[in-house]
Amino acid sequence: QVQLVESGGGLVQAGGSLRLSCTVSGRTFSGYAMGWFRRAPGKEREFVADIGWSGVTTSYGDSVKGRFTISRDNARNTVYLQMNSLNPEDTAIYYCATDRQYHTSRVYPKSAYWGQGTQVTVSS
Repeated sequence: QVQLVESGGGLVQAGGSLRLSCTVSGRTFSGYAMGWFRRAPGKEREFVADIGWSGVTTSYGDSVKGRFTISRDNARNTVYLQMNSLNPEDTAIYYCATDRQYHTSRVYPKSAYWGQGTQVTVSS
């Protein structure tokens, strides 16, 4: 079965940086879009970023544009989320997801596989 394992979360001060990683097993990594979503306390799930199967196309949520960067390493079956200039509003559980369809440029949440999530807390 497809498994996604996130790592890299933690506590950081406002203005700091973190890099999240997500490693996929149980399926060929290359050929599938990967993405990150987050859920803050009391809020709905929010799209953060995704990267297409080829690595060429990327998309970002408005609240993270210019601060976060998504990338993938097919040799390591891993997708990364580099988060800079963090602020307390970025505090959330961050989830990695991969689409079930082959050769897509986006991750569609309704049909995705999900990781367990990693907590990111930004103190002011």
